[in-house]
Amino acid sequence: MLKLESYANKYQTIQMSRTDGILEVKLHTNGGPLHWSLLPHGELTRAFHEIGQDYENEVIILTGTGAAFSGPALGPNGHNHVSHPVTAMEWDKIYFEGKHLLLNLLNIEVPIIAAINGPTLRHAEIPLLSDIVLAADTATFQDSAHFWGGLVPGDGVHVVFPHLMGTNRGRYFLLTGQTINAQEAKDVGLVNEVLPLDQLLPRAWELARYLKLRSPLLRRYSRVLATQELKKKILDMHGYGLALEGLAATHNSNQSSHE
Repeated sequence: MLKLESYANKYQTIQMSRTDGILEVKLHTNGGPLHWSLLPHGELTRAFHEIGQDYENEVIILTGTGAAFSGPALGPNGHNHVSHPVTAMEWDKIYFEGKHLLLNLLNIEVPIIAAINGPTLRHAEIPLLSDIVLAADTATFQDSAHFWGGLVPGDGVHVVFPHLMGTNRGRYFLLTGQTINAQEAKDVGLVNEVLPLDQLLPRAWELARYLKLRSPLLRRYSRVLATQELKKKILDMHGYGLALEGLAATHNSNQSSHE
């Protein structure tokens, strides 16, 4: 089993601290809101694995930094983040990390509480896979980087959003670049509680301490049971989605290079 000191300070985009078995995981870029790139893509894949291998982590709180959880938004009015021809080997690294990112998160066998501190415009599926999802009243949700930003939504969002929102709502969300606010997210079942920002982390810690009152095996096995269906869906469809995303990215970037 891993120990916290072996991994807590090794990541550039993840800050970790633990009190009484409750691990707070805070995402950031240079001390501010997380700016999504290949760096956190790889770091989160590895960090989720290590967090799950540390038996002293009893409850996880996942949050962001500052006024936003993740960004920046991409889309028709922004740059396309596949701006050069993608080779098979370049995509293979994204494929490998992407295939393990959500599974490593779901393989953490203790409850996870998300405290979403603001707009979540890139990879909103990550905090929304938590067992308890809290959102600041300033939070918004969008999948700006996939169909809206020029990529097939194949890296797990095609599984997670239809699963959580319902099939038709999920497909609409992905294909239109829809932005929904915190209350709308609560209404469609993505979020459990909407709170003022200054109450968000205190509420997450309150719930974490409540969960800590239960026995370790009760917490652990409840998490395992509650994630089983999602794991099966991710295993069935994730790699296929990433392969199609990579195929389209190769075509689109080559098209762009000839224009």
